[in-house]
Amino acid sequence: MPSKNDAKTLDQAFEQVNVELLKMFLKKHRDYGKGNILAIEELGVAIRIMEKVQRLKNLLITKEGPTNESIEETWIDIAVYAVIGVLFRRGQFQKLGVDKKTLKSV
Repeated sequence: MPSKNDAKTLDQAFEQVNVELLKMFLKKHRDYGKGNILAIEELGVAIRIMEKVQRLKNLLITKEGPTNESIEETWIDIAVYAVIGVLFRRGQFQKLGVDKKTLKSV
């Protein structure tokens, strides 16, 4: 798979972003687990996305540099939460666990 800047096609670039999403998901999952999502369910995921979008809007409008995560990391967080929302809606987030080997690899 090509690196972030070596993609020759849009689908290769899309695939690379999906790899980044998985890595971010696994890192956050290792830190937080599933409890925070299970406690507030799908509405909580939507609220977290809304908070990230509000932060993104503020950064883009004010054009001030972020003091914490980058704008790109904010976009990645929004995408990860969207995937979690889909998994939650399908019942997979509640029922499935993360492979411990995969979790250790990040």
